[in-house]
Amino acid sequence: MFTDFLKILKDELKKDLPGEKAHVKMAPGVRHHIKSKEKSRKAGVLILLYPKNGELNVAFIRRTEYNGPHSGQISFPGGKTEKEDSDIIQTALRESQEEIGINPNNVKIYGQLTPLHIPISNFLVFPAIGYYQSTPEFKADPNEVKEIIEITLKDLLNPENCTTKEFNYGDLSFSAPVYNPQNLTIWGATAMILSEFLEIIKTNSKFQV
Repeated sequence: MFTDFLKILKDELKKDLPGEKAHVKMAPGVRHHIKSKEKSRKAGVLILLYPKNGELNVAFIRRTEYNGPHSGQISFPGGKTEKEDSDIIQTALRESQEEIGINPNNVKIYGQLTPLHIPISNFLVFPAIGYYQSTPEFKADPNEVKEIIEITLKDLLNPENCTTKEFNYGDLSFSAPVYNPQNLTIWGATAMILSEFLEIIKTNSKFQV
């Protein structure tokens, strides 16, 4: 299922990527106010595509509430690199297994997107794109994941599901572009990474979604 789509995607990911041009479309202006003098840490996230009800879906998580910069936010499954990880893709797969309960052996990796630095947490995030061979049976880690969110690729590509929203963070008030399928709020680094992925699809007429 979706063989043609995945073949085209694999080919496109080998080419020059949209990178910063796509990132900036969904970048909050507040990013410029946050600086870090420390060396960034590496993290891997997984854009997991999978079939469900005849459509391609993408898996997101809503993080649990905690005393940190990404508390309660919607993101891709993933996390920081550990010493035992052989590479950044293993990081993304290991973290995804821990957070949403997928079997990494069932994930075929098709490529990677442009790394993105997150100033607020000082992570350099490496996104990998993978396809699950069947509809996953998700199991959320209650310590890190409040809920697993499934969104069709069609909904993410719908231009009506992209808007702006007002935010308050500490002493800062700002407006930021967001994706809002299912009345959700996907913003910040996740929206920037998603923007590059969707840009690859939108700019190639060969894709059939």
